[in-house]
Amino acid sequence: MTPALRAMTIICALICAPAVNPAQAAIGPPSSNVTWLPAAVDADVDRLFAQAKAQNKPLLMYWGATWCPPCNQLKATFFNRQDFAQASRGFVAVHVDGDRPGAQKIGSRFKVSGYPTVVLFNPAGAEITRLPGEADPERMMAVLQLGLAGGRTVAEVLADARAGKPLTAGEWRMLAFYSFGTDEQRLVSDTDLPGVLAQLALAAPAADADTSTRLWLKAVAASDEGKGLKADAALRERVAKVLADPALARRHADVLANEAAEIVRALTDDDSAERAPLVANFAAALRRLEADAGLSRGDRISALIGRIALARLGQPRDSIKPDLPAALVAEVKTHVARDDREITDGYERQAVITAAAYALGQVGQWDDSDALLKSNLARSHSPYYLMSQLGGNARKRGQTAQALDWYGQAFAKSEGPATRLQWGNSYLTALVDLAPQDSKRIEATAAQLITEAGKDSSAFSGRSVRSLQRLGKKLVSWNADGKQAAALQRLQRQLDGVCRGVEASAREACQGLLKPAAKSA
Repeated sequence: MTPALRAMTIICALICAPAVNPAQAAIGPPSSNVTWLPAAVDADVDRLFAQAKAQNKPLLMYWGATWCPPCNQLKATFFNRQDFAQASRGFVAVHVDGDRPGAQKIGSRFKVSGYPTVVLFNPAGAEITRLPGEADPERMMAVLQLGLAGGRTVAEVLADARAGKPLTAGEWRMLAFYSFGTDEQRLVSDTDLPGVLAQLALAAPAADADTSTRLWLKAVAASDEGKGLKADAALRERVAKVLADPALARRHADVLANEAAEIVRALTDDDSAERAPLVANFAAALRRLEADAGLSRGDRISALIGRIALARLGQPRDSIKPDLPAALVAEVKTHVARDDREITDGYERQAVITAAAYALGQVGQWDDSDALLKSNLARSHSPYYLMSQLGGNARKRGQTAQALDWYGQAFAKSEGPATRLQWGNSYLTALVDLAPQDSKRIEATAAQLITEAGKDSSAFSGRSVRSLQRLGKKLVSWNADGKQAAALQRLQRQLDGVCRGVEASAREACQGLLKPAAKSA
């Protein structure tokens, strides 16, 4: 999974325009080779779980969004596989798009918010495991097959592992490939995760190289600032052996590519003698992955982004003009141009081109990044995501007017209730940061978002309520000097009307959105 740029905003003329009807959002099934059953409200989910129980089949729930690049990567590389289609005959396939009205309530119910999340339940409705969406399709398929084979839930397996009880080889693999990144702290808190991964790595059977290696790599990646494993020569040697083994490195390409800089920082200090050779070996391994035609384009550009992250070590993380080797910059441009020229699948394009634009920015080629995004606007099924990246590019370079213009276009094109609240909140955040004196625009933005929230039955659940909560906090900061008291009072009155119409279970969250702002006013 590649990094993504999320900041979005809009100009007043567009904020004051009529909102896009959420029903217009084009939500299709994740793939055409599987009978995906859509779910948008609790009643849908209850009916589908009852169906799975009656048929004695597991239930696979995919939670995603049309615009989400990693979701599109899954569609391009995993859901369209023939073996996945064959396996789907043995489970009930459920698709929950976060922009279906009511869907955010389902997200809260199952503690899923990050796109994509793929959860496998047994016929009785107990969660078996969460699939690692960042892993290569073969690994994802293997984890799915493990879950379909029956056995215990990952919660039971993890509890026994932490208690030192024996596990089967399959149960160890379930833990090694479990998607802790989309776990929502159900099994392990973020604070405890480094220590738990370290415990699992130490206990994993060395005879199973895949399981042991993956747990060690994930434990190292999480072990920063004194948490988890302690860096020493033996640990560095263990990682070096993985980097030197092309087959082993390929089997864990996702961890190496996505966590390259984190692993290096965990194992070495900035000025240590061990840093340079580790970076060189790491870059060589990533270069092999980048050149591996057997990997997807998304995985290959992730490896390239990992190399960029290594090359940027020791430089300010927010630098827009990093000091990088000319050869690396040239390679990035060549790689991106090739992908742009060769990709024909729409899902793959949404996943890879957004990552490619990010890569160009990370090597300081902002004009090329802009040109790539602009040339792909008409080819994207979710152009507003690319527009938001263009806004982010402009903002990083201090181009305020251009940033607001692109953010405006992104908001105007965005579709779906959850997406519009997320994009609108990002707009408000940027507007307060870049043009805090423009009270009319800020109030109009907040008023529109409150209006749209009042029309969405799940606005006070899941990702949507978090968008609204961030909106409230931003308004508090905007009114820190008390000069926006009148605007905040008008917004509070509008919000009071919305809160009276929401379900009782959501009323407290609704009423609390602007309370800090009201007090400061």
